[in-house]
Amino acid sequence: MSRSLRRGTLAATAIVFSIAALSACGAGNDAQTLGVRPDNAAVTVDDVKIQNALVITQPTPGAKGPAVVSATVFNNGRAPQTLESISLPGSNAAVVLKPAKGAGPVVVPAGGSVVIGGEGNATATIENGHEAAKNGDAQKVVFKLSETGDVALSAFVVPSTSYFKDFGPSEVPLPPAATPSADASAEAGEHGTEGGEASPTAGHLAGPGSPAGTSGSRRP
Repeated sequence: MSRSLRRGTLAATAIVFSIAALSACGAGNDAQTLGVRPDNAAVTVDDVKIQNALVITQPTPGAKGPAVVSATVFNNGRAPQTLESISLPGSNAAVVLKPAKGAGPVVVPAGGSVVIGGEGNATATIENGHEAAKNGDAQKVVFKLSETGDVALSAFVVPSTSYFKDFGPSEVPLPPAATPSADASAEAGEHGTEGGEASPTAGHLAGPGSPAGTSGSRRP
């Protein structure tokens, strides 16, 4: 390959990388929503777009406790919409919605967005999450909005670790309380007989011919 051709190839490669970098920078909110990789579930219906939808379970596999739905809801319309509910078809799981501050409904402002999940954001808690979602599955999730109606998509189910740790359930079950071992119980029983009343068994074994039954006598 000639020197001029080699230079031309390197220049073209540099231009391609520059365009890719500029495209990434210009992606805006869609590329950085939640600080999570942007290859998660997304859907657009009318003026509503839902991006980075996930079901996030407890960090320890099989642990009992709530799970959460995490997503960003965009409203490109001219009027605010209320997120009335989130449901998981095919399960009996109840999802409890709470706004970022105070009480009341979760409202997606006109031309704005609402982040669900993570510190300081609105929350969607699945009360019996360990029964409703299984890690590795794609769980159908339905967002019901006041104007657009039902917006459905399949969300990946992931544990609250790594990228998703800060968006997972805030309530993590404590380990079970320790129970006394058999040795500890036996030791406690021995201590209970020291300095106290003699056990019935000990009295029964100390017959008339035993040293305990002939206290004060000596053998010749």
